[in-house]
Amino acid sequence: MAADSGHAESVNEPIGHPTGGLLTHEVLITWGTALAAFLAVALHGIWRVTRNVITIAHEGGHALLAVLTGRRLSGIKLHSDTSGLTVSRGKPRGPGMVLTALAGYLAPSLLGFGAAVLITNEQIQLMLWISIGFLAAMLVMIRNVFGVLSIIITGGAFFFVSFYASAEVRDTAAYVFAWFLLLGGVRPVWELQVKRWRRQAPRSDADQLAWLTGVPALGWVTLFGVVSVTALVGGGALLLGRW
Repeated sequence: MAADSGHAESVNEPIGHPTGGLLTHEVLITWGTALAAFLAVALHGIWRVTRNVITIAHEGGHALLAVLTGRRLSGIKLHSDTSGLTVSRGKPRGPGMVLTALAGYLAPSLLGFGAAVLITNEQIQLMLWISIGFLAAMLVMIRNVFGVLSIIITGGAFFFVSFYASAEVRDTAAYVFAWFLLLGGVRPVWELQVKRWRRQAPRSDADQLAWLTGVPALGWVTLFGVVSVTALVGGGALLLGRW
């Protein structure tokens, strides 16, 4: 909106585009963060580091469902090769074990969709607080040094953004986080199936589910893929539709 003095207000003011279109500051953030998250997932060298965040979400999903289904959570390990392990005690078969095994590959995508819902409802601060609480709860159950460091570093980043960063930095970080979970939830499903083709993952979540239910492992991988892609499409539509 133009001021009486003749200069224009900078916040949310459309930016001229050479083709004649108008780009708002919010649109630039939305697409810029989507691109940044895509590169963090697509580039192998970066993915080797950023995948640790997906592993945290994956193992957190196992842990959460174990607790919710009445299993006794023994501990969580996060490894430097981006693998992880969540151990719970209870009946070796049954709905509780199935849901616990199912949750891992679904968790990053569903968390990303939840983050997109909160962002589009102007609840970014709440999203950050939930993330901090989630990480703090996981930290109590971590059973190896690398896992503790991973949780502390990730949680510290969320804490800084939530309490010390400017509103613009906070909003940008929230968008990156949501996009990264949505995009990063898809790639591990493909990686899982590639390992299964090469017979490198005989004890994967999909194979455990096949043993528990009798449904072929490929069926579970397909379910992982359908949910992750659906969450990406739905969450991406929410984030992009906000402008």
